[in-house]
Amino acid sequence: MINSAVLVLNRYYQPVHVTSVKRAFSLLYQGVAKAIDEQYRLYEFADWAALSATKDSITTIDRTIRVPRVLVLGAYDHLPRAKVRFSRLNIYARDNDTCQYCSKQLPRSDLNLDHVNPRTQGGKTTWENVVCSCVPCNLKKGGRTPEQAGMRLLKKPVRPRWTPLFRGAVRKVTYREWLPFLHLADLSYWNVELLDE
Repeated sequence: MINSAVLVLNRYYQPVHVTSVKRAFSLLYQGVAKAIDEQYRLYEFADWAALSATKDSITTIDRTIRVPRVLVLGAYDHLPRAKVRFSRLNIYARDNDTCQYCSKQLPRSDLNLDHVNPRTQGGKTTWENVVCSCVPCNLKKGGRTPEQAGMRLLKKPVRPRWTPLFRGAVRKVTYREWLPFLHLADLSYWNVELLDE
């Protein structure tokens, strides 16, 4: 429970990050953020801790405290950079740890990156030319294009749009309490699973 996800909003109620419950409690306790409930009421730590905890709670020495699913930062009014950094981790996240040739979802240790248009043929190392692939598919394709190797891509690689869910790269789970603060287009784009907790 302590490592489950909490959505963090800036002071204008725009999503900026997904963090752990542990970090959320730290922000709440320090007074940097306030918890928000289903009726959009804001709570400081003492008030939040006084609420009855029916589900999703953690137990301390002297009480049980409800886990906040959404926090609002008091002074932060920025939005994160709108660009997703080009990195191995983010390519794996974009492709959902799935080989883009054979569609097998594998542990990251069994995946590597493939240039769709090989560098030997002028291919660049960009979002639009790099995909996840398993080792067997990468070896089969070699220094050829997918067409030359008789292979097909699952989907055309594109630069992902930034969302607070993407920043939490491997998080695929959201909570119903997050829905009012997330764009439906972002939710459908990342095909997240909703938990009723």
